[in-house]
Amino acid sequence: QVQLVESGGGSVQAGGSLRLSCAASLYTYCSYDMSWHRQAPGKEREFVSRIGNDGSTSYADSVKGRFTISKDNAKNTLYLQMNSLKPEDTAMYYCAADTIRSDYCISYSYWGQGTQVAVSE
Repeated sequence: QVQLVESGGGSVQAGGSLRLSCAASLYTYCSYDMSWHRQAPGKEREFVSRIGNDGSTSYADSVKGRFTISKDNAKNTLYLQMNSLKPEDTAMYYCAADTIRSDYCISYSYWGQGTQVAVSE
């Protein structure tokens, strides 16, 4: 059973740091691109960062230089290190796993339940 469980959210003052984690239980015979997204109250969910199965990374312009995505394959865990946090980073943060299509796997996206991040002035 596929499961993504985020943790590490919390309340922090502007300029502070948090590290989000996403513990992933995925099919071992499939490969995945992993990503972080966020949704602020009253706004649509938006892309934050992505790490490909090959280790390549990409970031939204709004977080570039402040956030770092990484993964530990041995621990099946995805991370998002967030530094220099701003009030506008306040949102629910979700991790996602996008299945890479192969002979055995269909393209599909799995989502976690989210972890809340609140940044105050």
